[in-house]
Amino acid sequence: MSKEPHISFHHNIPLEIREVTLKALSHYPKLKEVGIEFLFNENIRKSVMQAQPKFTSMLGAKENRTYVIKVSRNFSLKGKSTPIQDLPEAVLIGWIGHELGHIMDYLNKSNLAMVYFGIGYLSSKRFVISAERDADTYAVNHGMGDYILATKDFILHQAGMSDKYIQKIKRLYLSPEVIMELMENKISEEDI
Repeated sequence: MSKEPHISFHHNIPLEIREVTLKALSHYPKLKEVGIEFLFNENIRKSVMQAQPKFTSMLGAKENRTYVIKVSRNFSLKGKSTPIQDLPEAVLIGWIGHELGHIMDYLNKSNLAMVYFGIGYLSSKRFVISAERDADTYAVNHGMGDYILATKDFILHQAGMSDKYIQKIKRLYLSPEVIMELMENKISEEDI
């Protein structure tokens, strides 16, 4: 077992993103014993990161399921290819936190429900919107609201993304205003 209280031997993380990944994982104590492998990928279809169960682990009990988070090795920042680890720390923590939100969502789904989830994700824009907003909500509810906001601000205002991509982000994910509202409601619930 690792000396770091928020991670165990169940996580395989590339050195280049280890520190930011550990910070994101620290917000999800329930994931401490869940097998998660973070892999660099040269080309993730229309994404920067992608969380999914490992197919082979879907053949057993959901409690033994393991996951992979694919991470693009490079990011197109203002039209220039930039190593992902060179993005601002808060942005990376938020991005990883969002993907961990997906894994939190997957934990309680049966293997059959995960198959339906995959089909829905590939075939329905409405399903994609629901899944992405659920992941954002999990992240905010686990204390990652400021990181999620940093990631949204980066994508929408700093990264030099195309208008088409920005519109996609606005359509699929929670708006900064909704995230702030969730953060306020979470804080007020904790104060009670």
